Amino acid sequence: MVSRGGKDGRQDAAPTGASSTAPQGWHPQYRRGGILPPGILKGKEVNIVKIKFTGKGAVLLAFTVLAAALWTGVLPGVLPAADGLPEVYAIPLEGEIEEGLVRFIQRAYREAEADPGVKAVILEISTPGGRVDSAQKIRKIIEEASVTTVALVNGNALSAGAYVALACDRIAMMPGSVIGDAEPRVGDERADEKILSAWVAEMAAVAEAHGRDPDIARAMVDRDFVLEGVSEAGKLLTLTDQEAKELGYADYLVGNINTLTDALDYGDVRIRRVETSVLEQTARFLTRSYVAPFLLMIGLAGIVIEVLTVGFGIAGIIGILSLCLYFGGYMIAGFTEWEIVLLFIAGVILLGVEACIPGFGIFGIAGIGCMAASIVMVAPSWQIGIQSLAVALLGTFALVLLSLRFLTRRKFWNKIILNLSYGKEEGYVAQRQDYTVYEGRRGKAYTPLRPAGAIVLDDNTRLDVVTDGDFIEKGADVVVLRVEGMRIIVGVR
Repeated sequence: MVSRGGKDGRQDAAPTGASSTAPQGWHPQYRRGGILPPGILKGKEVNIVKIKFTGKGAVLLAFTVLAAALWTGVLPGVLPAADGLPEVYAIPLEGEIEEGLVRFIQRAYREAEADPGVKAVILEISTPGGRVDSAQKIRKIIEEASVTTVALVNGNALSAGAYVALACDRIAMMPGSVIGDAEPRVGDERADEKILSAWVAEMAAVAEAHGRDPDIARAMVDRDFVLEGVSEAGKLLTLTDQEAKELGYADYLVGNINTLTDALDYGDVRIRRVETSVLEQTARFLTRSYVAPFLLMIGLAGIVIEVLTVGFGIAGIIGILSLCLYFGGYMIAGFTEWEIVLLFIAGVILLGVEACIPGFGIFGIAGIGCMAASIVMVAPSWQIGIQSLAVALLGTFALVLLSLRFLTRRKFWNKIILNLSYGKEEGYVAQRQDYTVYEGRRGKAYTPLRPAGAIVLDDNTRLDVVTDGDFIEKGADVVVLRVEGMRIIVGVR
């Protein structure tokens, strides 16, 4: 109901022809559906608006309000706080630096840059390091961002984590935190000279670009680089918070993020924390350097074991689920699309067709090619894809051999592979007698030799023999000429 009054507080009379039951100031033609008459909301004449919406009107209004909220940024995380305070975005960079983390950092920076009230981004770093290529992508995000980035080291900023910290505009460190130890590694081994040299140069360049001593960055990477009074030969440089402050690598020593904003002289600000979503956390776990190859190995082994052995189907189910997690993790992280998954499925189908056709031909080769290509293409880089594939194949081979030792094979494979063998149980005994003792012995043809047959020696020993190609009649005198393996060759005496 809308109550409308004039400046003197008097109520206006209902228009001519209005129903006697209609509220004052409300025309009957506007009663249904809760539609306000034109001009009723103009000026300051409206005191109270109470409208009852039903049916399509309520749905339409709700949709309109939601669309307006999305368009104008009323929803949280789009517009600045109602109190008008500038905002500082706190983005955690924790755990292993990998491709899933890159996607999260990218999304967080998009949110920060879309906020017109953003003051700065504080990157809360606590990481033992990770992939160099992932760290390089994060550096690019930081340097291309339109907002200032401050690194807050609240734990370890080691290896690739130190590289990311050096890419920030300023560095703050909390008590007990360290930065450095950025030597590149390949597995458990130190990287070769080519990789080391490039990484030393890049670390030094990043430090110098942000006004920091490049030699200190070199000492963090190259253990053979000696910096007088700072680093020793044969040891990588790692700085504590106090040492980093003294050497100019830490701009601030703070107790927490609040004292950091005070040190930055930002005044009253609102700290908005960007958290990883459940999907992002899942993607980060599934794409880790040790999880993805394991999932691929279990997936391939499960499918092969399911095909080769008799069972309820548990191996196949586990295999399919593992492959779904392998491809799904990279899809959630944004590294691949459905086309790559379909390529893998096409490879499996082609191998199935090949299994039903005698021999090994184009279908088998194409199937293996499709599966291998999809596994490599789904990874963030071809190097990661090849490593994952190699590890998965070795593990699959071992698991399949183990399963065939303890599980029953399917009878289907007996039609393809000859597994028939004869032993003593079936009455088959391998011949182990040495026939060379009969060389030079004489006898008579017991049967016609054409050219194979039998003879009887002087001591009545019967032998199965062959000739050199001659036909010898029954009863003829013969002599054993030579023995070739299991063949006794005779001739006419």
